Amino acid sequence: MFAVPTLKNGTLPMTPETVFTSRLTGLRLLDNDGLVIGRVKDVVLVPTSGAEAPRAIGLVVTLHRRQIFVSLARVAELSVDGVSLEGSSVDLGRFSRRVGEILASELYNQRLDDGVVLDVGIARSADGVGWEVSALAIGQRRGLLRQPGDVVTWSKHRELFDSGVSSQITGLRDLHPTELAGVVESMPAAGRRQLADALEDEELADVLQEMPEADQIGFLAGLGVERVADVVDEMDPDDAADLLAAMSAAERQQLLAEMPADRAADLSRLLSYDATTAGGLMTSRPAVMTPEVPVAEVLARIRQPGMGASLAAQIYVCEPPSVTPTGLYLGTVGFQRLLREPPSAPVGQCIETSAFLRADLPEHEVAARMAAYNLVSVAVCDEAGRLVGAVTVDDVLDRLLPANWRKRGE
Repeated sequence: MFAVPTLKNGTLPMTPETVFTSRLTGLRLLDNDGLVIGRVKDVVLVPTSGAEAPRAIGLVVTLHRRQIFVSLARVAELSVDGVSLEGSSVDLGRFSRRVGEILASELYNQRLDDGVVLDVGIARSADGVGWEVSALAIGQRRGLLRQPGDVVTWSKHRELFDSGVSSQITGLRDLHPTELAGVVESMPAAGRRQLADALEDEELADVLQEMPEADQIGFLAGLGVERVADVVDEMDPDDAADLLAAMSAAERQQLLAEMPADRAADLSRLLSYDATTAGGLMTSRPAVMTPEVPVAEVLARIRQPGMGASLAAQIYVCEPPSVTPTGLYLGTVGFQRLLREPPSAPVGQCIETSAFLRADLPEHEVAARMAAYNLVSVAVCDEAGRLVGAVTVDDVLDRLLPANWRKRGE
């Protein structure tokens, strides 16, 4: 007989066991300080191609009568107290279902040959990256009453996960952004639009960052100002600024007006620099820490999934505030050095170098200095000694390679 698993030691079942989605409904969403953000309403599922299990990509959360989307990649723990996140910030944009997505609640009570769907189980993927549908709870309905039955593998009822989206589009979602960017170039306009609708804002942003600016603009055409603003908001600051710079002034201002004020101000500041200088190359969001932060906390922050490898390699130590433009720039420390330091040591005591560049330094000189000193990234400071950004080696390579380097065979 089927029974939804009970809480074990106050914790919802985790892999290799199954978490049933109905058990998540109503749980509190907590930030890393334990503060309540909202309550879980549903789980978003995405069908896949072939024999692969459908993916569970995120939660629909109710926040002050607004429904928002929270990626399951942000979830640190599931417990009786709620769903705990890594970090304290969430995207407050209204949840809008993309093409091909299925809500777990839509599958409840679906009639099947062997009964009705009582619940949908999800579990960690075998590779430990992400979540996937693992099981279905099937029961019988007698009038208004439902009787428990069996737990079966999801594949026994594949038809439940047929979203109507072509298998080609479904399969493309699983490609690496670089590979997907190459495929987009040869797709017809209708296929591009269907793919854009099927991708999450963050996924679409990743793909755009692998494309030339002219192709980016073509890919975004027709998506609507609000959606484009949300996608650009998810891009790395330097890539977002490059895209905005390639647009007309009217389009650029329209998009900036749709973004949060702090993000718009950040991108406007980047756009003020000459594109061929350190300021035009840099990202405005390097890993910045104030000097008193313990090494253990620094390492925990750079382990977060959203922190790219090139940015996590170097930590910039500055006086408050820790967002650019920061307080006085004190110096830089590499993550390898931090691995050799006591966890309780303040990061300010681990500084390796205080070297920096000015924002107006020509890009060829930036490349020469980084090559001469074998730097993976370097600080960019203003005349007051405040950190305004950092140039990473991949930024330099992107600029120095031929314009068509992404296009294979050319």
